[in-house]
Amino acid sequence: MKEFNYKKIDAFATLNSVGNPAGYVLLNENQTITEAEMLEIAREQKGFVNEVGFVCRKSNELLELKYYSAEREVDFCGHATIAILYDILKHQTEFTDQQTLSIQTKRGLLTVYNHIASEDAVFIMSPVPTYRNDTPNGGDICWHLGIIPSDIDTNWPISIINAGLTTLIVPIIGLKAILDINPDLTGLKNFCVENKIDIIEVFCTEVSSTKSDYRTRVFAPTFGYLEDPATGSGNSAFGYYLLKLGKWTKEGLTIEQNNQPEKFNVVKLQKTIDSEQLERVLFGGSAITRIEGKYFIY
Repeated sequence: MKEFNYKKIDAFATLNSVGNPAGYVLLNENQTITEAEMLEIAREQKGFVNEVGFVCRKSNELLELKYYSAEREVDFCGHATIAILYDILKHQTEFTDQQTLSIQTKRGLLTVYNHIASEDAVFIMSPVPTYRNDTPNGGDICWHLGIIPSDIDTNWPISIINAGLTTLIVPIIGLKAILDINPDLTGLKNFCVENKIDIIEVFCTEVSSTKSDYRTRVFAPTFGYLEDPATGSGNSAFGYYLLKLGKWTKEGLTIEQNNQPEKFNVVKLQKTIDSEQLERVLFGGSAITRIEGKYFIY
């Protein structure tokens, strides 16, 4: 039997929304876990959390993170990273005074910024983006999202950007149109696999709150579920999309995300210049711990 420290934490949650659930396993110094065991835990959590993050402490300044969905290992999971790092920086005394941490992921070494005292949030520097020149046919996109061509806002381009996950970004004409999207899970999964896409992010400029800048929704059928209610990697790709188009004209952005008109989750975006003089997107938010205990594998 193996015993692990486990938490279920809802990232990007507010007092008015439920956030995006993530499982969190913190490995002690002498603990080991196999890839098969990580996948087993994630599969057992299907329907309860979207991904499970596994954390190994390398030093006081460096943590290694791995992520699994019920289907497979995930290169990078933004909401699980927010959930885990918010918990660590807020509750583990050896880390609470640190302003930055480094995390090792399959998408490289990333920096975490502790803004809990000032904004009740942590921010993660998203991976260096990559851009694809090809995009699926617009008609195919409409068919698999279950929308009509006039629902797409032609003032904005359709793009594919990877800022952790390969993200198809689709502009939608307005709030009602984006909230009405209800695609078929199986058909959308086949579409994503055929086009080598991890997730689809749809967005519009019409918002529910005057404090927000954009509304987004994210579909993630390749990970075994239809919709991701609050997303770090997808919204980071969206941030790079805005930068590339010259549409990011203020210091920070507030994204409202999910299919609820008023009870939306909140993802914050910031931008910075890294040590290589590249413009980078930071995504951030807070989290709420719902369950804490032990996880057993027999």
